[in-house]
Amino acid sequence: MSLQILASQAQRPDAVTDVKRPSANFTPSIWGDHFLSYATTEVDIKLEQHVRELKEEVKRMLIDSFKNPSQQLDLVDDIQRLGVSYHFENEIDEILKQIHHNYSYGSEDDLYTTALCFRLLRQQGYNVSCDMFNKYMEANDQKFKASLVSDVSGLLSLYEAAHLRIQGEDILEEALAFTTTHLESIKHSLSPPISKQVAHSLIQPLRKGITRVEARYYLSIYHERDSHNETLLTFAKLDFNLLQQVHQKELCEITRWWKDLDVRNTLPFIRDRVTKAYFVWVLSVYFEPQYSFARRTSCKVTAMTSIMDDIYDAYGTLEELELFTKAIQRWDICAIDLLPADYMKVCYKALLEVYTEIEEELAKEKKLYRIHYAREAMKKQAENYFLEAKWLHQKHIPGMDEYMTVALVTTGYPMLITTSFVGMGDIATQDSFDWLATYPKAVKAVAVVGRLMDDIADHKFEQKRGHVIASAVECYMKEYGATEEEAIIELRRKVSDAWKDLNESFLLPNVVPRPLLTRIINFACATDVVYKYGNGYTTLHDTVLKDFVISTLVQPVPV
Repeated sequence: MSLQILASQAQRPDAVTDVKRPSANFTPSIWGDHFLSYATTEVDIKLEQHVRELKEEVKRMLIDSFKNPSQQLDLVDDIQRLGVSYHFENEIDEILKQIHHNYSYGSEDDLYTTALCFRLLRQQGYNVSCDMFNKYMEANDQKFKASLVSDVSGLLSLYEAAHLRIQGEDILEEALAFTTTHLESIKHSLSPPISKQVAHSLIQPLRKGITRVEARYYLSIYHERDSHNETLLTFAKLDFNLLQQVHQKELCEITRWWKDLDVRNTLPFIRDRVTKAYFVWVLSVYFEPQYSFARRTSCKVTAMTSIMDDIYDAYGTLEELELFTKAIQRWDICAIDLLPADYMKVCYKALLEVYTEIEEELAKEKKLYRIHYAREAMKKQAENYFLEAKWLHQKHIPGMDEYMTVALVTTGYPMLITTSFVGMGDIATQDSFDWLATYPKAVKAVAVVGRLMDDIADHKFEQKRGHVIASAVECYMKEYGATEEEAIIELRRKVSDAWKDLNESFLLPNVVPRPLLTRIINFACATDVVYKYGNGYTTLHDTVLKDFVISTLVQPVPV
């Protein structure tokens, strides 16, 4: 039965019963059919050739021996910030390996170089000691020396390094507090280029940034540096634009798929957010060209999850949701006849079709076993959505442990991370999926970041809409007799601790290959960016995300 036939049978989405249903009042997507206009866009062959030539020049720069390791560190940092390090992973890995083995970790260096060295090595997984910063501390009270306040580049480098801290690194806790306080106090008195960079970093530290967004930002300021490399800059600009064309074509295909679902008419109560889903939960996780199948797969799954979220939160009755959940557990198109409402049938059929499409592609690659992990993760997602719906129906405010057990799953991160591995090529082995199924610390940490940042930003809005009976804020207040302010302070501390766990999970030796761990961290970065500007429904939030989409997916970088 086609979606069109199903839609025609539905006189209205709630045709089965005339119950009063909550209205989410979601605004229409501002993007509409915009990305369909890229259907005829062809990748520029001459541009591709020019990029290949420049890439070889940059590679030679990396391979050429620098007498001063600090120059190597600066070049690696620039390449990473400009978003082109994926071209040079082996070369960068070799450089940092040599520095790790041979470098004296800043014994003769200034604060800027010491902190940069620490950050780059930690990012690469090396468990270098934060004791290298001891020489910048006062001996008597373990505070950073007051003389460092005048070293703006050093402060900024230390600030960025402090975001790589793990549990128990008190010196980096002190470093973050020290640098944040002083950078905030001087940011308006600095010269324009450095003032702009300081202000940006205070809002968005590198560790928690979205690679494409940060690359676009760095492209706009890199040329202002006296030491900038023109070849590297041109290469990064052209590479950004070339990749943007790839992403535009993908989003065009996904927009067409979404349009064919006709959700505006068949499911008018859901969020029309497929462009936002592609930018936030897909492009932010992997932008590299080799992951095109992974992006298309993840975006469709994310879009279907958003539909399900709105069905469970904002539309379905408890009786309908119970039948819907059972149908998803069966995962059989024959179960569609047991669903009580046509809007559910539309969603159910589309969901199964998305996974059938994934299954067919995996069969071609002889990686069919992966579909099992993907389906089971989605089944668990639905199960826990239903548990939250029961809490709302029963007006049950759970304790924090009970709440977090369910809410960490309904963030969608365990399921979306599993889905992201599906399209990761040979590097994602069956052992990697088995590791994910154990719900490891890294996955739990991302879910904690996502759930608590979401709840802190959204809890008042969700309460007003009547879509949830409790968030982490209400659960904590009830269990501990805390005020709202006290609850939010404690939840933010838990977010900070979760980031430390994430950082620790990235340190060598890794249980799974680093490229897989990078996807997990990227989900946390997307969360940080999305929720630092408020909840998903404010004007500020939509304005900021609109600007990000325009800069990464619409406007090419001027060359």
